[in-house]
Amino acid sequence: MTDDSAAGTSYAAAGVDIAAGERAVELMKSRVAASHRPEVVEDVSGFAGLFDVSALKRFERPLLATSTDGVGTKVDLARRLGVYDTIGHDLVGMVIDDLVVCGAEPLFMTDYIACGRVVPERIAAIVGGIAEACALAGCALVGGETAEHPGLLGPDEFDVAGAGTGAVEAAKVLGPHRVRPGDVVLGLASSGIHSNGYSLVRHILRESDLSLESTPPELSRTVGEELLTPTRIYAKDCLALIDAAEVHAFAHITGGGLAANLARSLPAGCDAVLRRSSWEPLPIFGLLEAYGRVPRAEMDKTFNMGVGMAAVVAASDADAALRTAAERGLPAWVLGEIVEGTGQARLV
Repeated sequence: MTDDSAAGTSYAAAGVDIAAGERAVELMKSRVAASHRPEVVEDVSGFAGLFDVSALKRFERPLLATSTDGVGTKVDLARRLGVYDTIGHDLVGMVIDDLVVCGAEPLFMTDYIACGRVVPERIAAIVGGIAEACALAGCALVGGETAEHPGLLGPDEFDVAGAGTGAVEAAKVLGPHRVRPGDVVLGLASSGIHSNGYSLVRHILRESDLSLESTPPELSRTVGEELLTPTRIYAKDCLALIDAAEVHAFAHITGGGLAANLARSLPAGCDAVLRRSSWEPLPIFGLLEAYGRVPRAEMDKTFNMGVGMAAVVAASDADAALRTAAERGLPAWVLGEIVEGTGQARLV
C-alpha cells in the first residue's frame, strides 16, 4: 500500500480548478470593460463593483429600481448545441427589461454563473454575451461571480442569473395609476420565444419527431438555431418611446403570456381588449403548437406569441410612438385599447 496521504489532497482533486477560473476572468475582461458607463469606478479592492451615484443628482427625487432573474431551462438547449454567447443576451433581456417597465433607466448589472466545470472559453462566451447585451441596454456590467460546483452539476452543466439596478424620477414612475379608458395598447414585436416556456419546448422535443437539427419548411434555419434566437433588448427603445410620447405603462411579456402580464399593468377599473387579428405570431409558435398538439389557450399562457413588450399610450400619441419605434427598427403596431372593466386583459 502506497502512502499518498503525505502529499495531501487538493481543491483541484475535489474538482475545482482555480487556474481555469482565473483564465476565464482574463478572457472576459475586455468585453466587460466595453459595457461600462462613465459612472463606473474601478474598485481597487477587486471584490465589488462601484458606481458613482452622484450622477443621480440630475433627478429631483430619484428612486432606485431593481430586478433579478435567470433564463430558465433555455440553458439546456444552449449546452446541447454548444452555443453560449446568446444566453447572455437572454439574461440581460429578462433582467433589464423588467426594470424599464416602471420607466427606470438601467444603470448597472451583475451576473452569477454556476457550473460543474469551469471551461474558460465557455464562461468567457457567456459573460461576453452579457456584456454585449448590457451595452445594447445602456447599462454597465460591473461585476459577477463564477462558481464551480463539481458533483452537484455535471461537467457541462451550468446556470446563469443576474441582478440589475436602475433609476427613475419619482414623479415619472409608470404603471396602472396612469392608465385610463381610451388609451391605446401597442404591441412591440418579440424576436422569438425569448426565455420563457422552454420546459414545454423541451417536452415537445422529447415527445415528438421534431429535432433541433431539422429545418422544417416553416423555418429558414434549423429548429435549434430558431430556439436559441436571443431575447430582444427593449430598454433603449422603451426609453425613446417615453421621450417621444405620453406613455402610461409597459408590460414585459414573460412567463404567463400576453394577457396575464398586461393585466399587471392595469388598474382595477380598466380592461385591455387585444385583437388577435392585429398580428401574426412567428412561425416557431405554430410549429410548436402543431408538433406538441398544444391547445391555443395553453400557448397563450406559456409563450409571448410574438409580443415581447406592450406599451399603453395616450391615444393622441399612438402615432408618434409608432413612428419612433419604426425609426429605431422595432416592429410595432396597434394591438388594442383600454376600456372600462375590472382589471383584465382579453384577447378577442
